[in-house]
This record gives sequence, structure tokens and C-alpha cells, in this order.
Amino acid sequence: MTSSEIISLVTIIIFALAMIVVGVLSQKRAQTLDNFLLGGRKIGPWLSAFSYGTSYFSAVVFIGYAGTHGWRVGMGSLWIGVGNAVIGTLLAWLVLGRRTRDITQKLDAKTMPDFFAKRYLSTPMKVYTALIIFIFLVPYAASVYKGLGTLFSAVFVGASELTCMLIVAIITAIYLVLGGYIASAINNFIQGMIMLIGVVVIIVILLAQPEVNGISGMVSGLSNISTELTDVWGGKFGGFLLTNILLTSFGTWGLPQMVHKYYAIKDSSSIKIGAIIATVFAVVIGCGAYFIGSMSHLFIEAGLDNMPAISGGYDSIVPYILTKVFSATPALNIVLAIMLVLLLSASMSTLSSLVITSASSVAVDMMSVVKPQMENKKEMTLMRLLCVLFVALSFFFATQNISFIVNLMSFSWGVVAGAFLGPYLWGLYSDKITKFGSWAGMVIGPAFILIMIVVFSITKGFSYAINQSALLGIIAMGLSVVVTPLASFIKIGNKKTE
Repeated sequence: MTSSEIISLVTIIIFALAMIVVGVLSQKRAQTLDNFLLGGRKIGPWLSAFSYGTSYFSAVVFIGYAGTHGWRVGMGSLWIGVGNAVIGTLLAWLVLGRRTRDITQKLDAKTMPDFFAKRYLSTPMKVYTALIIFIFLVPYAASVYKGLGTLFSAVFVGASELTCMLIVAIITAIYLVLGGYIASAINNFIQGMIMLIGVVVIIVILLAQPEVNGISGMVSGLSNISTELTDVWGGKFGGFLLTNILLTSFGTWGLPQMVHKYYAIKDSSSIKIGAIIATVFAVVIGCGAYFIGSMSHLFIEAGLDNMPAISGGYDSIVPYILTKVFSATPALNIVLAIMLVLLLSASMSTLSSLVITSASSVAVDMMSVVKPQMENKKEMTLMRLLCVLFVALSFFFATQNISFIVNLMSFSWGVVAGAFLGPYLWGLYSDKITKFGSWAGMVIGPAFILIMIVVFSITKGFSYAINQSALLGIIAMGLSVVVTPLASFIKIGNKKTE
């Protein structure tokens, strides 16, 4: 093994052991379902904010989106990070945080399906919501593994991408099964600190490279390649940017793994503090990732059709830059090791959030309908087993080229947010929303996406439908928000729910 490979391997081992130790130490505090899922609703603003931020930004942001959008759009891609910070984080916390915490405590709701069932007095709604979560979040969790294998195989020459994904799966399963949300929150804080330090270090070192030569050199260099790369509004990609900003920013408002963080925060006074911390985190990580991606043309030449002239295409842009720059000296080898841990951290934090949300949809929500009076010990055993199962399923789907699963990944964010955003948002703020209105809002979004997939597939081909997934998701969310209150005015033997 080379010196860089040895340093990286040792760093990863230390990181993995730290994550597992946290799980072991948190085990005693996760013996009841309330503690396992919500940390006893006593999670402070720092842990809550970092849990939110690390769940928001997975390795896919760094390797997939940052590389792709940075290469195609240039510096204008930073607007996605800004939107994620302002709309997807600050505004989300201020609008949803306090109301979610107060109302879920009043209803004693532990999950989003549980909230809908108690808010709208509908057990079938709980089952429907749980099914949506199960069907679409598990495949989405599989996408978290994407990209990590590319970077690992670049650093550890000849290493199997499967090995990297297996490491992520095993470590996440261990600490999550042992300590539940408490272990996840503590590890998310550790992972978040690594992400913050890592992104800042990467940017500083990249700016110092002769290819970049500081911010002014970066702007000048990109302008020489194409003035569109320094267009603050994204040039011809303005509409594309707006679509991605809306989907990835407002989408978090309706994703169960994101709003779950508000359930667990210890008191209302922590919301404002958490909002500030989470927003700062999102600015550094979100904007930092796209800033790194926007440098890509300075390190990589363009080939045919303006594609990056490297193997692996867009997904290899960031791994290529990192290995090219940070493999030069022993000191930079250490930084590269930190980068690997950064990406592992981003993946594990997002994966743990998705798994605990998906597992609870079956263990808590579906099983409570089948067997309402299940003993706590049995319920906890089932919850832990399902956590292992969902980690295993997401790992399996990530390693298989199953077209159905891959296609679900493309539409999962839009379908889930499109189903839940309207009924959830209105349910927090208005007692005039009826059960019928909520059902209408939950069905219209997924139905719209499904219908348009069929229409586009027949008329223009399925690949075109996949390319429209972001736009379809935005429309689905809009329909959910608009239809929910409108349908609540329709009287179909329906009463307002309190």
C-alpha cells in the first residue's frame, strides 16, 4: 500500500471505531420506543441542527450534484446552495420548527404517519403514508451510496467499490441499532464537524493551486473558458437552476426524515438557536460544495459535447480533483484522508436518518394497526431488526442495476414531498383542513407524477420522463399545497379535524 492509502485506511478505522463507541454508550438511553425514535424529545439545538444539516447534504451533493452542476453551470450553481440554506433550512426551521414540536407533543405523535393519523383522525391515512415512505425512501437511501465507490477506488487503486459501500452499511447499522436517534444525533454532530472543517480546508487548498490562483484568478480563468461559467444568474441554465433550487429547498419541508428533527428538539426556545446553527452549516456545506464544483473546468479539460475528459463522466469530477490535488505530498495525503471521512460522514448521517424513518414506518405505524397493543420489548426488537433490514435493502439496491429501483430513485424526492407537503404544512396551521382535503393533497402529487411518467414515456420516451423528474416534483408539491385547502371546502360527510 502507498503512504496515502495507509493514512486513509488508518483514519477510516479510527472514525469507524468512534461511531461504534457512540452507539455502545448510547444504548442505555434507547430502551424505549420514544427514546429510540426521538431521544426522549430532549435533543438540544446543536445536535438537532447538525442532524438536520448532515441529513440534508449527503455524499451525492458533493460528488453528483456539485460536480455536474458546477461543470455545466459554473459559479451560478452556488444559488442552489444559497436556496438550500435560506429556504430549505432557515425558513423551514422558522415556519415549521416550533409548530411541529408543539403539535406533535400535544398529539403524542412519534412519526409523520402517526401525526397524520392523529391530526386527521384516519388510520388508513397512516397506512398509506407509511407505504409511501417505505416504497420511496428505501430506494432513495440506496442512492446515498452512489459516488463513494468512485472516490474510494481512486484513492485505493484497485479497491472494490462494493467494499466502500459495505463499510458504510455496517457501521451505520451498528450504531443505529444500538443507540437509535440519540446515537445518530451525537454521531451526526461529529460527522458535521468533520464536514465543516473538511469543506473549508478543501476550498482554501484548491484556491491556492496554480490552476486557480485565488478567487480573482478563478473568475478570470473561468471567464477565459466561457463567460457563461461566471454568469451570476446561470446564463442559459437560469430555468434549470430555479427548478433545482425549488425542488431541493422546498422539498425538505415535506420529507419525513427532515421534519423528524423538530419532533425531538427539547424545547421551543431551542428552535431559533437551532435555526441559526443549521443555516450556517448549510451555507458552508451547500455553497461550499457547489463552489468546489464550479472550479472543475480549471482542473479538467472539456472533451466531446463539453463533457469532462475523464473516465466516469460528471460523477468523477470531484473525486478526480481531490485525488489530483491531495495526493501530491504526505501532508496533503492526510487532508485527502479527511476528505474520505467527510464523504463517509455525509453518507452515514443521511443514511441513518432515512433508515430510522423507513423502519419506523413499518415497526411503529403499520404494526400499530395490525397489533395495537404490542409490548415495548417486542416493539423495540422489531424496530432494531427493521433498521438492519432497511440498511441491507438499501445496500442491495445500490449494488444491483435494477432499472425499477433506479427509476424510483429519480422520482422519490418529488413523490414523497409531493404527497406530504400540503397536508403537513396546512395541518400545522389550520384547523379548517378536513380529512378529505388531506387525502386529496396526499394523492394528487404522486398521481400527477405517475400520470406524467406514462404520458412522457409514450410520447417522448422514458429517458425524457426521468430528465423531467425535478420539474414534476415541483409541480406535485405545488398541487399538494393548493389542493389540500381547496378540497377541504368540499362537503362529503366531512368534518374539520382538530
